[in-house]
Amino acid sequence: MALKAQHQETKFSVGDIVRLKQQFFSGGKAQSQIFEGIVMGIKGRGVGRSITVRRIATDGVGVEKIWPLSSPNLLSLTVKKTGKVRRAKLYYLRQRIGKMALATK
Repeated sequence: MALKAQHQETKFSVGDIVRLKQQFFSGGKAQSQIFEGIVMGIKGRGVGRSITVRRIATDGVGVEKIWPLSSPNLLSLTVKKTGKVRRAKLYYLRQRIGKMALATK
């Protein structure tokens, strides 16, 4: 169970609020999209390392995405706010609603 990871030069850990810029192809054109949320867990080691990021979307619906850190479609990762947590996996945030889902202290 990993608590910390690194993407390019950016170091981050579980509980941090991160902003991910991903690239996808639509109609033969490359487009980019930003996904901002809290890092719920870091899994794996080496090339197979992946992260789970969760955000609260419209109408309070939680959205989770999993990215491999070695993916070429993951363009950048920036840390917006560092978190202070005591666990390696924050799966208990799935039961929280609204602003309580962002409270990781």
